[in-house]
Amino acid sequence: MNLQLSYCFCFFLLLQLPFSTNGQAYKNVSLGTSLTAAAASGDLPWTSPSGEFAFGFQQVGDAGYLLAIWFNNIPERTIVWSANRNNLVQRGSKVQLTADGLLVLNDQSGTRIWTRPELGGSGAAYGAMLDTGNFVLAGQAGDNLWQSFDQPTDTLLPTQNLNSGGELIAPYLEKNYSDGRFKLILQDDGNLVMYTTAYPLTTSNFAYWSTQSSIGSGYQLIFNQSGYMYLVTRNGTILNRVFSNSASLQDLYLRATIDYDGVFRQYVYPKTASGGKRWAMASTTSTNSIPSNICLRISYAVGSGACGFNSYCELEDDKRPNCRCAPGYSFYDQDDERKGCKKNFISQDCGHPSQEIDNFEITDMPNTNFPHTDYEYFKSVDEDWCRQACLSDCYCAVATFQNGQCWKKRGPLSNGVTDPTIADKALLKVRKDNRTEEIAQKKSAKKSDRSALIISGSVLLGSSIFLIVLYAFFTNRKKQKLNLNLFYAHILLPRPMNVTYLPCIL
Repeated sequence: MNLQLSYCFCFFLLLQLPFSTNGQAYKNVSLGTSLTAAAASGDLPWTSPSGEFAFGFQQVGDAGYLLAIWFNNIPERTIVWSANRNNLVQRGSKVQLTADGLLVLNDQSGTRIWTRPELGGSGAAYGAMLDTGNFVLAGQAGDNLWQSFDQPTDTLLPTQNLNSGGELIAPYLEKNYSDGRFKLILQDDGNLVMYTTAYPLTTSNFAYWSTQSSIGSGYQLIFNQSGYMYLVTRNGTILNRVFSNSASLQDLYLRATIDYDGVFRQYVYPKTASGGKRWAMASTTSTNSIPSNICLRISYAVGSGACGFNSYCELEDDKRPNCRCAPGYSFYDQDDERKGCKKNFISQDCGHPSQEIDNFEITDMPNTNFPHTDYEYFKSVDEDWCRQACLSDCYCAVATFQNGQCWKKRGPLSNGVTDPTIADKALLKVRKDNRTEEIAQKKSAKKSDRSALIISGSVLLGSSIFLIVLYAFFTNRKKQKLNLNLFYAHILLPRPMNVTYLPCIL
């Protein structure tokens, strides 16, 4: 009897194991539960069991709120997924797991912005934020009806895979999470490819990195718990290793993100980090960023290159690309360097180019090139000849010289890059002393003088016309008065009488 009781007790414990495991892995979100952006009640986000990840609203400056998932135990609250990156909502907006099992985001006016699962699908029984960073909507049987891992934005987390046709789109800026200028996609042909986008569209433009897998071979990009990332075939054979940096998830947070500068990087963050630490690249010895030098990888006849027009790209010591304006140019927007740069000087006058030569000079830029804007090419010339050729040509914005060869290039400058591997020297034409303000002031003074002259002339002309009209008015009035006097005189003065004398008949 005691033996039977022991077996029954053990069986009872076994029955409890799945439920205990499930309870540890999930922190369920019940139907009808909601969160409000900037709620006065201070709604807390839906967190994973360990508290390492959270799902809820994050404020993005003054622009609005993002429905997002983020690392919850680090000061940066780094976002790894978002639902409405291109359509921020405002204070009072609400996300709710409705009674019919739909996860719905409504703006402050009640307009539906986003829904999962897609309309027409089965409703969820509950939602859950997992310790993997995956938010799931589960059915009655515990099957996932929808999960954030299947619709990534710009980041992959360990245990998250990118399936054929899946893509990551870089954010526009570090703190502007809308779709940006670069993307990574696992194409249907099996290639993992990085593209520039036809911004503001997200359509692929020009490829700048690829695994160059054989057609149809690549099936899935796997990011495993050890930190390795690799491309596999349908049968699981490894085709390409993307990142080979091992990491312990017990000690480190780990992510792979395509950043706003177009580089796909693997990052780590110590879980025991104190305040002031930041995400670091996963390794200093093996590949942790793709491509290794984006400045050299983007160069096409159409577009501005890795940076904006009239700027150039240079890799810094920390292996990050830096966009700088060419000498004599400045950023259109200091907060968005990839918008490019504008001239700080008046262009050469093509009407009198010979008279303008003395107003310009050449600035040397070693190991620099601005490809794809050539309009004239010369060989067997020296550097001084190349300089003078650009100075005397009003169409020439820059010339590049290498081994007796000279290329004249028109503006705007594009695909600019500085790198020790580049043998060209850029000969950039700028106005001496950068006298934009002086010239602008002179032009403004001339314009003011011309305006003053026009105004004076207008006043003088107006005064003359006024005096003429006034003179005509009084002269005409005097004439009218004289005529009127004559009229009255004609009527009032006695007229001479005509007397007819009749003959007298006696």
